[in-house]
Amino acid sequence: MDISAAVTRGADQGDARSGKDLPGACAAATADCRQLRVRTVPARHAGGLLARLHGPGPLAWTRRGDGLIGWGEAAVISVSAGADRFRVAERALGGLFGAAETEDRVGIPGCGPVAFGSFTFDSARGGSVLVIPRVVLGRRDGVEWVTTIEAIARGAAAVGGLPPPPAPEPARGGNGLTAAGWERAVAAAVTRIRGGSLRKVVLARSLQVATEEPIHVIGALEVLAGRDPDCYVFACAGLIGATPELLIQRAGRQVRSRVIAGTAARGYRPAEDTAASASLLASAKETEEHLYAVESVRQALAPLCDHLIADARPSVTCLADTHHLATTISGTLAAPASALTLAGLLHPTAAVCGTPPGAAMDTIRELEHMDRGRYAGPVGWMDARGDGEWGLALHCGEVDGSLARLFAGCGVVAGSDPAAEAAEAEAKFQPMLRALGLRPGPVGAGPSATTVPSQHLSRPVS
Repeated sequence: MDISAAVTRGADQGDARSGKDLPGACAAATADCRQLRVRTVPARHAGGLLARLHGPGPLAWTRRGDGLIGWGEAAVISVSAGADRFRVAERALGGLFGAAETEDRVGIPGCGPVAFGSFTFDSARGGSVLVIPRVVLGRRDGVEWVTTIEAIARGAAAVGGLPPPPAPEPARGGNGLTAAGWERAVAAAVTRIRGGSLRKVVLARSLQVATEEPIHVIGALEVLAGRDPDCYVFACAGLIGATPELLIQRAGRQVRSRVIAGTAARGYRPAEDTAASASLLASAKETEEHLYAVESVRQALAPLCDHLIADARPSVTCLADTHHLATTISGTLAAPASALTLAGLLHPTAAVCGTPPGAAMDTIRELEHMDRGRYAGPVGWMDARGDGEWGLALHCGEVDGSLARLFAGCGVVAGSDPAAEAAEAEAKFQPMLRALGLRPGPVGAGPSATTVPSQHLSRPVS
């Protein structure tokens, strides 16, 4: 078997919160994987982390200079569709981490064996993936380190040169709706909300674009980090982006989530920008959308924590193209739970799905007319201690050579206006268009943002 673990869906198709044991198929999926030999030592990194990335398949999770980057593949876990996909993935990852020979001379979150991961938004879709790189560089609160990971045959010397495992399946089926059609979908959602079948739903669009030369992924990540330093810049198995939304951070027993929902475009002049920020904070529609997202996270974390504290009121966080309402929630775990377990319990939040979640998911599947793939799913990392950080894959795209598929979504509530939601989606495409070297402005305008048929977008690569 290759230095990968192809995790298959087992007989237990129950909800991830059910607490049932996983089927034996999960353990069998990792039984033939090679053992990992891991060494973490202190190091000094010249320059920024992203500047040190190289080679195909870069991996990244950074914010304001701290975080992790990686390259190479010591092991890959491909996760099939299923409501239990987070538990299946964690069981497979635990098998690799538990059997690893580890020397860790630093001993803080992100050291030792680490997996970068990206999960599909919809549990009915396959394509989730965990990647354990061969090299990891980390920086946290002034401490820097390097981790090297070898994949060795059990009881044998290190080996290599085998073919790579399959890449995660790309999100196929571009948005079949025209701009006018998408506005009609928003209007249909508003009608359902006013009729009482749900309170909020998040509808997304995708955009297929092509560049004249192959996309320079590392350069795109540096542009994203430079323009929006408060965002978490990520790269995993061809999915790249910069998200303001921290789904969950775990360090020991301490957990934290940063909820983002409610949007306004930035103003062109300082006075306009100040007015836009104030209007967002005062907007009943945007505040309603935001509070649904906050409450969904609070309800999921409250049973797990001894203490849980949320900001008394949302604040405005300013990105290069948009303002957003933000609320931080922090707590202390009452019992052990890994960062990946917590991400699985939280997803999907009302920030990317809606409320109630079942009705919202059904509406998304009916009205969007596309496969989101890993857009709006959890993306981030976890180490062998269970510490880690998982965000939501927003302001992102799947990259394949000179082609990319970009995504943008909007929260729809009873007070939503379809034309205003369409304008918001246009604004949310801009960070990725700019990072890919495409001309900012109306989405799809001009030859620099050429729409391409979805069948031309093959598996994502970096």
